[in-house]
Amino acid sequence: MKIVFMGTPDFSVPILQGLIEHYDVVGVVSQPDKRVGRHQELVSTPIKKVAEEYSIPVFQPEKIRNNYQEILDLKPDMIITCAYGQIIPKEILDYPKYGCINVHASLLPKLRGGAPIHKAIIDGYEKTGITIMYMDVGMDDGDIISQKEISIEDDDNLERLHDKLSILGKELLLETLPSILDGTNSRTKQNMKEVTFAYNIKREEEHISFDKNSRDVFNLIRGLSPVPGANAILFGKEMKIYESILLKQEYSNVCCGTIVDITKKGIVVKTKDGSILLTKVKPFGKKTMDASSYINGIGKDQLLGQVFE
Repeated sequence: MKIVFMGTPDFSVPILQGLIEHYDVVGVVSQPDKRVGRHQELVSTPIKKVAEEYSIPVFQPEKIRNNYQEILDLKPDMIITCAYGQIIPKEILDYPKYGCINVHASLLPKLRGGAPIHKAIIDGYEKTGITIMYMDVGMDDGDIISQKEISIEDDDNLERLHDKLSILGKELLLETLPSILDGTNSRTKQNMKEVTFAYNIKREEEHISFDKNSRDVFNLIRGLSPVPGANAILFGKEMKIYESILLKQEYSNVCCGTIVDITKKGIVVKTKDGSILLTKVKPFGKKTMDASSYINGIGKDQLLGQVFE
């Protein structure tokens, strides 16, 4: 069986590697390479790097809806996608004998869209998982083939949950493929009444509002760590905040966002229902550091009573 794989970021890498180990991957489709950094160096996508290691042809169309014939020329029996990053045209979806299969990082119909891992944490989900599904013309609205769930722990941030789900996606896909090939797989329509969305994170969503409950602030910080990082304004400049600890201590007679205490571990900030301890930060123009190092550099007296905007 000939498979074409479509994906772009690190999340897709274990899935592609698992397919290469067990099946004939005849081609890989990825987003175009991007220029990054001060010197605008052209950097290959993580998926392209893997494909090149195995001498698998790579196709990187700017707009796949206008440029897909090269994919069809490979005559794939199945196309598998995972975090590719473009809408797949119907001409591709209808081509493979065994269909187009997608690996999605949520328990559909919950969290359709491009940021399901971020949103699962930010929105306070207690569990998430992987869905293997048939692709359709809509966004993540195809029939469900299989699912597997995991719990979201308080020590999970975006990076840790991303890595867990990436491995889970590989395992579930490899478990599911034999049933698709022999026609014994299940196929379940999504319940439209249970649909929620996880659109890509907007810049304004990265800002911390300390007038929310501590748990909401805590979830936002870990749901954006390490990239792009939640932020707040202190001394008129943006500070990235990457790690925090929930506290039970409540403070009255001060507004939310006020720095109410300085400890050996970090900066205590008042929230709507209590307080939160900020433990890892990135001040404007500086490197990421433990909050204790930031405190030592600027001084405890300079921080107490200041208010995050």
